[in-house]
Amino acid sequence: MTPDLQALAAELGIDPVALHLKYRAERDRRLRPEGLGQFVRIDRAHHHRYEEDPRPPNRAHREPLTDQMEIAVIGAGFGGLLLGAELRKAGFQNIRFIDRAGDFGGVWYWNRYPGAACDTEAPIYLPMLEELGVLPSRKYAKGPEIFAHCRLIAEKFDLYRDCCFHTDVTAIHWDEASGLWTIETDQGDTMRARHVVVSAGVMDRPKLADLPGLDSFQGHSFHTSRWDYDYTGGSPDGGLSGLADKVVGIIGTGATAVQCVPHLGASANQLYVFQRTPSSIDVRDDRELDPREFAALAPGWQQRRMENFTALVGGAILDEDLVNDGWTTIPRTIRELVARARAMGMAIDNSHALAPLADMLKMGDIRARVDALVGNPVTAEALKPWYDRFCKRPCFHDDYLPTFNRPNVTLVDTQGHGVNGITPQGVVANGREYPLDCLIYSTGYDASSPYAERISFGITGRNGKTLKDKWAQGALTFHGYATHDFPNLFIMSHVQTGLSLNFPHMIGEQARHIGWILSQARDRGVVRIEATQAAEDDWVAQIDAAAVSMVEALRECTPSYFNHEGNVSRLNARNSAYGGGALAFYRIIANWRAEGLLAGLQLTQG
Repeated sequence: MTPDLQALAAELGIDPVALHLKYRAERDRRLRPEGLGQFVRIDRAHHHRYEEDPRPPNRAHREPLTDQMEIAVIGAGFGGLLLGAELRKAGFQNIRFIDRAGDFGGVWYWNRYPGAACDTEAPIYLPMLEELGVLPSRKYAKGPEIFAHCRLIAEKFDLYRDCCFHTDVTAIHWDEASGLWTIETDQGDTMRARHVVVSAGVMDRPKLADLPGLDSFQGHSFHTSRWDYDYTGGSPDGGLSGLADKVVGIIGTGATAVQCVPHLGASANQLYVFQRTPSSIDVRDDRELDPREFAALAPGWQQRRMENFTALVGGAILDEDLVNDGWTTIPRTIRELVARARAMGMAIDNSHALAPLADMLKMGDIRARVDALVGNPVTAEALKPWYDRFCKRPCFHDDYLPTFNRPNVTLVDTQGHGVNGITPQGVVANGREYPLDCLIYSTGYDASSPYAERISFGITGRNGKTLKDKWAQGALTFHGYATHDFPNLFIMSHVQTGLSLNFPHMIGEQARHIGWILSQARDRGVVRIEATQAAEDDWVAQIDAAAVSMVEALRECTPSYFNHEGNVSRLNARNSAYGGGALAFYRIIANWRAEGLLAGLQLTQG
């Protein structure tokens, strides 16, 4: 830090060296040698009951399918929906969606826990608002409204026509002779498709902490992604009357827990919240939306708003902040610091040099907010986050912190170590057993494992090569969506693409890109599309080059799914997003489309 910045820090009452040491100490006591191994995934082979659909399937029996389609889309969340809309607009008719859920919606089909809502503002989170002619009711829409919006997209673009819901893909493999993919499912299907798009989502598989005695608890338990209203009573709006005489424990204090803990605290006889690392809790400031705010905006307002938000949270310093909420605090603070520094006679050539100070100021405000809202000073101290703002996903809530003032709510802080284990009676933490009637796991999703290992089915390409084997030393793609030796396979994910904290923006750009490629292939009589080895090598080299600074920053962070639980390496970075930033990536693929050459793809005409 330059002398000028040191002087500015002193003026602000910040000791960067002391804060850095504090952050590092808090990180170090949370680091565990097993890294991602401290969690166990939930799937067909592991703790399957925690991922079963708590709603009745309400489906008619069907015979196994052996038919053929033009495009099979695996996944019916936002990715599948937005791709389906693009394909329908391009005139594609023979499309099938396959998903283990019972409807469109992805995470919003599953996440029906009390208090579920988006934490990115709804006008940029809910896709296609202008095209559908709708506006969210609130700045941060609640789960049922988001789920209804997903269904509206599906109905608008006639995507329900040929779907296989309640169907889990078990394997897909390429047949070189026919130029088709075979898709096998747990329903006995052996469908075939010319093109397969895998849109499995980032938050598709819930996970559990791999704790001693995990299966021994004799009370009632479930994962937040499969909320059991038959047991708790109530609805997504709360009122969990079934817990009135129950002692409840919840493990985890991430984004989901922040939303559901206030409802648990209001309903349970006694609630224990088991915490490893506190989340940063900023002001939510939710409100009803006035349609007049948007009626006068020029067409294209949602895309402009999304791009403005993505630029700001990606580090851009802009005069205009269209969303203007807690996510975009840092760039606003940097602008204020630039003005303050210049008033002190300092020469600020690079405003980004002020980003660390802006971050420290914001996190100081977050910690001060804890003191202002939590009455017990010991509890307040345990709820304070000591890390850079984007080391963990920031949270925004006005009721979470005050919940710990309730006499029936106890924070069990584990000093960064996590709970010790599960017993037939309850949870052991800090060497003490907490007897429970109900245990709720708010332990998140497997968002950090390498993509080819995380998806629940194997993908086998040319000559028997599996995607898992090919990507054993990190993902190998062309622009994230295609990989050599896997013809007519398209992947929608955050891997080697432009990652925005507003996921629907990211997935919408990918849907537009893949939809364009498929329509171009159709119009040019192309039956086989495959990334060339040279194009793949070049893109992976760009990914590696852009990863250097990202790796160093993540290595300093407290463990979370953002940095693979502290196990940061160039290999992890290769499995992550394009390090040059989301908007830069979107420009790369937009310019590629504008050239119209389909460069980097080997095309075979039929």
